[in-house]
Amino acid sequence: MKRFGAKYWLALPLAALMALAHAQDQNLTIRIAAPDLSAGDKVSGGPLADVLHTRHLLEDAFAADDIEVQWHFFKGAGPLINEAMSNDQLDVAFLGDLASIIGRASGLNTRLLMATGRASNGYLGVVPGSGIARIEDLKGKRVGILRGTADHLALIDVLSSAGLAERDVKVINLDFNAVNSALAARQIDASWAPARLFALKNKGLIEIPLGSQQLDGRGAGQGGLIVTQAFLDAHPQAAQRLVEVVLQAQHWLSQEANRQAQIDLSAAQSSYPPAVLSQALQGGDLSFVYSPLLDSYYLGVLRKDVKLAAATRLIRKPFDVDQWVEPALLQRALQRTQLSDAWKPANGYRWASTEETAQ
Repeated sequence: MKRFGAKYWLALPLAALMALAHAQDQNLTIRIAAPDLSAGDKVSGGPLADVLHTRHLLEDAFAADDIEVQWHFFKGAGPLINEAMSNDQLDVAFLGDLASIIGRASGLNTRLLMATGRASNGYLGVVPGSGIARIEDLKGKRVGILRGTADHLALIDVLSSAGLAERDVKVINLDFNAVNSALAARQIDASWAPARLFALKNKGLIEIPLGSQQLDGRGAGQGGLIVTQAFLDAHPQAAQRLVEVVLQAQHWLSQEANRQAQIDLSAAQSSYPPAVLSQALQGGDLSFVYSPLLDSYYLGVLRKDVKLAAATRLIRKPFDVDQWVEPALLQRALQRTQLSDAWKPANGYRWASTEETAQ
C-alpha cells in the first residue's frame, strides 16, 4: 500500500481528503502492541489496555468499516515492541516512557499522541535481612530489572537521587516475572518496580522499605500512546477514531465510581491479587493518573526523562519532545467526545513540583 506524506494531504480539499482517507482504510488491519504484565495465563497490558482489549472497544468501533484490530502482547515489553515496530510489524503501541524514548532516539519515526498514565509509583523491593533500607544501601548489590523499560529508567532516577549511578550496582537483566522469582529465591538482592512487588511482600518474601512517595516522586513512571508516522500519514481517519476510543476508556478509568471495577478487571487479567492492584492506586487521584492531556506536568517529566536517558547513555543524544508530540488528534478527540472539560491540566502532583519535573 502506498503511503502519502503530510504535504500530499495538505494539498487536498477536505471532501477529497476524507474520501481518499476512507479508501486507504479499506482492508486495513491495525496492529497494536502492549507489554504483557501478567503473571498468569491471560494477558494484561495495564488498566487502559485491559479495558480496551477485554471489552473489544476498538474492534467494535472499527467493525462497521471492516477494519481489523490485532492485539499483540509482549513479555519482552518495550525492547521487543520497538524491534517489531522497526520491522514494520506494528502500527500503534501503549508504552512506558523509556521504551518510547529509546525508540524515537534510535530512529523510529513515531509520534506521541496522548498520555495514557502518569505518576505510577515505584517501590524498592528487597530480600529480608539484606540490610537495604535506603537507596544508598544498593551500592554493590544485585538489582534485578528489565533493561530498556520504564522500570530501568526509574531505577536510574532513584539511584541518581542518592548520588549513585547504574555502574554502582550489579544490574541483572530479567523480565518482570523473572524478577519476582529471583527475589523470592534470593538470587538477587533488590529490584525497583511498580506495585506488583506487594504480591511478594504480602507473602512475606520481600520487604518494601520505601517508594516514590518518600523520594519526592523519583522513580515514578508514565506511559503514552505512540503511532508510526507512516500509519498516521496513510490512515488519518483511523488514527483519529483510535484516539477517540482510547479517550473514552480513559474517561471510564478516571471515574472514582469505577475504582473497584478496574481493580477487579486488572486482577482477573494479570493474576495479581486485588489487594496489590488496590495498593497501586491507593491515594491516587484517578482523574490525574489517567489524564490523557499533554500538559506541562506530563511533558515536563518526559523532557526530564529524555535528558536522563541521554546523560546515562541509554540513548546517544537527546531529542526535542515538542517535535515528537502530535497533539492535534487529542484536541479534536476531546471536542468530538465532549470530554474537553473532563480533565484539568496539571503543573505538578503531590510529590512533584513544577520545577522538579521541568528541569
